[in-house]
Amino acid sequence: MDNYEELLTKHRKEKKELQGKIQALKKTATKGDKKKKKEVSDIITKLEMELDMKHSQELSSFSSDTPDDTSKLNESVNHLSLSDNEDILDEVPGLKQHRISKAQKRREKKALQVKERELRIFEQEAENVYGARTIELETIKNILKERGLMIYEIPSDGNCLYCAIDHQLKMCHGSGLGVTELRLKTSTVLRENSNEYLPFLSHPDTGEMLTQSQFYDYCDQVAHTTAWGGQVELRALSVALKCCVEVIQSEGPSMIVGEEYLKDGASKLILTYHRRMYSLGEHYNSVQPFCQDEEEKVE
Repeated sequence: MDNYEELLTKHRKEKKELQGKIQALKKTATKGDKKKKKEVSDIITKLEMELDMKHSQELSSFSSDTPDDTSKLNESVNHLSLSDNEDILDEVPGLKQHRISKAQKRREKKALQVKERELRIFEQEAENVYGARTIELETIKNILKERGLMIYEIPSDGNCLYCAIDHQLKMCHGSGLGVTELRLKTSTVLRENSNEYLPFLSHPDTGEMLTQSQFYDYCDQVAHTTAWGGQVELRALSVALKCCVEVIQSEGPSMIVGEEYLKDGASKLILTYHRRMYSLGEHYNSVQPFCQDEEEKVE
């Protein structure tokens, strides 16, 4: 009896502490800031689920030792609900029957697994809200906003550099060349200037500089596959198109490639570079004029 009362007292205390945390979190959401309000709501839901699951596990463990004590379990119903709309009867094993059947145990185990999965999802969402990827993205968005620009999202399929350049050509010149043509032009510049580009390329397995034969194989991959393009390909693209490209990033100043082509009022192509946007690796996006409605859609 004493142990059970201590458990209930502990649960009530933890619930009260949680309510205090929730009130503090709610105060951090500025009125009218829908994005922040959603973030806070998600975190609150995660915290409630964590405590709810913890209490359910502790009650389940206790009830398995004293399955006939339904009066104690009834008391838990009055004290442990975290939400007025939540039916905690389904979360207190043994409440409606003295002995828990194997089928009931299986159902409870499955329900617990579902809760754990939902909790992992909320934890991942909370990590995304405050993680490095989000910080990087928000930093780039703020830099662009100051210049009257916003991100134009490019699919992450290996062609992001070429798709972003093509989008910029359409934005600045009214028409693009397409990914296939841009890849061919890049490959041609690389192949015809091997002495300039070869020193900057290394074998992914050995880390050693590519041989001449390996370099030509690399050029073929640039032209005919969806191999990801980086700074080397960006420089070759700048030469092929005879244009300047600015790459905005979250850390440090923008990278300018082909500045020698900025003359006679020539326009500059602008990309954004993301180190942490996707789990598969680095990524390039394009930009477009800032529009509040479009920004909200992206968020």
